[in-house]
Amino acid sequence: MTSPSQAAAADTGGTPEAGGDGAGDASSAPTEGTQLTGRSPGQLMWRRFRRDRSGVVSAYIVLAFFAIGLLAPVISWLYGKDPYTRYGQIRDGLLNDFQYPIKPNGGIDSEFWFGIEPILGRDVFTQLLYGIRTSLLVAVAVTLLAVVTAILLGVAAGYLGGRADFFIGRFIDLLMAFPNQLFFVAFMPIVVALFVADTDETPTWVRAVAMILVLWFLGWMSLARILRGTVLSLREREFIEAAKVSGASPWRIITKELLPNLVTPILVQATIMLPNFVTAAAGLSFLGVGFIEPTPDWGRMFATGADVFENDFTYMFFPGGAMVIFIVAFNLLGDSVRDAFDPKTGR
Repeated sequence: MTSPSQAAAADTGGTPEAGGDGAGDASSAPTEGTQLTGRSPGQLMWRRFRRDRSGVVSAYIVLAFFAIGLLAPVISWLYGKDPYTRYGQIRDGLLNDFQYPIKPNGGIDSEFWFGIEPILGRDVFTQLLYGIRTSLLVAVAVTLLAVVTAILLGVAAGYLGGRADFFIGRFIDLLMAFPNQLFFVAFMPIVVALFVADTDETPTWVRAVAMILVLWFLGWMSLARILRGTVLSLREREFIEAAKVSGASPWRIITKELLPNLVTPILVQATIMLPNFVTAAAGLSFLGVGFIEPTPDWGRMFATGADVFENDFTYMFFPGGAMVIFIVAFNLLGDSVRDAFDPKTGR
């Protein structure tokens, strides 16, 4: 496709010497070319996103959480402590006779930055680092699986139509009728039992896989319905009809024509789904069907904090504050991404 600057050069013979006042045309060409330079939709989206201060700050906070989760072993090594050692039980002067920190504010000092855990006496800072790592790994895995499943089934239902749309739609309606929280709690032990016998100790990776499978099973339907509706409207557009007339295969139409137009709903919904999966995974651990001791996890820290809340409020403060900051930042990031892709939407 010929750009405006190329068309202008063609009209003048391609060189300044083609006209009598070629020098004047050449001097003005860069200015005109700069003014007429086009931007891709991605560049426009990025430009709008950078103008949103809350979105940029939220993006930095979210990236910081992911960096902390990935670098948890490195930070723990530099800090000089780990989340498993029971410092309060192996050292005198840290816990009192009731197994609560002797020092005020949960035992916070220069050695234990966030204090120590009541009863077991573990370091709260490293517990939180590894808890963030555990929760984010599970949430990211579930989000990726849910997005892939929603793309496959949602796009197939919308593009194929007919019986495929009917059966996929009814399957989605059936799954959406399940009560999510009750299903998660009830089926976690069943899924775990598929991997390990009741008499054996359940490895951490088995519980992680079971949580991912249970959360994924009922986590993709909302995005699939959105993609189905979007594809139904797109498949009647002129560019899809032109692709069919040109002899393009269905696979090429889906990958080259439809999927690029589905980036916006996929990204926006993914930013909503991930924090929901973080809280769902934490809820399973809080109820005792997710991760258990000694695996560090946000939900397990909440369960401990609920038991010691009356005598040590500080312990609940750090995991609770961290989760609130992460959820709020991710929700604000999702709003900013949505507004950047579609500036006509208002908050």
